[in-house]
Amino acid sequence: MADLKMLAIDLGASSGRGIVGSFDGKKITLRENHRFSNDPVFVNGRFTWDILRIFFEIKNSITKTVIDGDNVSSIGIDTWGVDYGLLDRNGRLMANPTHYRDTRTVGITDWYADKLSAEEVYNVTGIQAIDFNTLNQLAAEMKDDPSMLKRAGKMLWIPDLLNYFLTGKMATEYTIASTGMILDAAKRSFAFDLTKKLGIKKSLFAPIVQPGTDLGTLLPQINEEVGKNNIHVYTVASHDTASAVIAVPAQGEDFIYISSGTWSLMGMELPQPLINDETRIANFTNEGGAKGTIRFLKNIMGLWIIQESRRQWKREGKDYSYAFMEEEAKKAKPFQSLINPDDASFNTPGNMPEKIREFCRKTGQHVPETVGEVVRCIYESLALKYRYTVEGIQMLRGKKATAINVVGGGTKDKFLSQMTADACGLAVHAGPEEATAIGNLMMQCMAAGEIGSLAEARQVVADSFELKHYAPTNERAAWDDAYGRFCALL
Repeated sequence: MADLKMLAIDLGASSGRGIVGSFDGKKITLRENHRFSNDPVFVNGRFTWDILRIFFEIKNSITKTVIDGDNVSSIGIDTWGVDYGLLDRNGRLMANPTHYRDTRTVGITDWYADKLSAEEVYNVTGIQAIDFNTLNQLAAEMKDDPSMLKRAGKMLWIPDLLNYFLTGKMATEYTIASTGMILDAAKRSFAFDLTKKLGIKKSLFAPIVQPGTDLGTLLPQINEEVGKNNIHVYTVASHDTASAVIAVPAQGEDFIYISSGTWSLMGMELPQPLINDETRIANFTNEGGAKGTIRFLKNIMGLWIIQESRRQWKREGKDYSYAFMEEEAKKAKPFQSLINPDDASFNTPGNMPEKIREFCRKTGQHVPETVGEVVRCIYESLALKYRYTVEGIQMLRGKKATAINVVGGGTKDKFLSQMTADACGLAVHAGPEEATAIGNLMMQCMAAGEIGSLAEARQVVADSFELKHYAPTNERAAWDDAYGRFCALL
């Protein structure tokens, strides 16, 4: 086919982008047509997403494709996982969706422990136990305001909600629903036996559809606003990590990926869920992927710690660039201080450098004071957590990994990529940076019948984008010593 043009809406926790993709049958090219900040807001003590502002910005991106003459034939939306909006019986939004970092779910599993055990939930869903998983958010709704769920007609995950705003169609895309600890991983359908025990009604959930489903064209009133007819809205692999994994330019089955951004999602692609006592104890998750795959992975606190540190320094009047922070980290002495990136103290917003210092005080380590010391502590700790996760994946799967493919915004952190190669003793292939948007567009190509398989999509990505490669250096002994100290912290 001649040039196929599509629009990917890629929504992250801090920003959103509209990216126009052009596919000529062999390579794909990207052009960002709109970028906007995604700014959560506190409302009456609840940390929420400004969903209508997000929807407004999506319409702006569609309008720009018309103004720019892009003639896009389709649009797909991907977002972070677990969060949702509630619609009343008339299909109207009942409240702004709550942000996963809101505190309402802290300790919620204790509240329902007499109804559901952690083992029972994991054995069905295969999902890593995290307080803010969708099942836990719904439990918090039942605890705090049970009338809300009783009055609700439907709940839709964030990308499903935005697709509904565009098309009027209510559907649950499989990969986004799989993040919520609410699907039966083996059956790939809702785990109604679990939701029933929490008093959550079955009718709350919209039918599950697979990535690549055509939801139809824009509603007439949306068409009037954006000045465009006949754009088809596809369900892509609408969890951002599921889209990013589509764009991992690797072949074969034994690669490990890191989708590196606010979170580091690290794992392997499997044909079936891997659920047993060992994976439960190790807290690995089984999320849905494109074309029937399972993303066997671990959620690791990623660049959030760096991002939140930078925000704190900016609040103090020091607007450091990421490049400056990396250069300062290179000057700092190696392995002075280490943290567990997944310690609960780092989950919430606030003065992150001080939280790091407090962790180091409590664990009897050197307390990092300078920007370089703080940033180096974060980088080294992340690299060591990657090694810990690699070893866990290899042990649980019974196979050695061949390489690590890093995709997403974290590929810009060359220092961290080299540290990852050194810490893990594996070659690291970094890129593409815009993996999530690329995977979104690749799924639109598959939905349009232009690409037939994941392998074909990954070859297109490999042919279209330049990768950076990092080999382990000869500093293994120092990393081994640091790894022993790191494991003691865990």
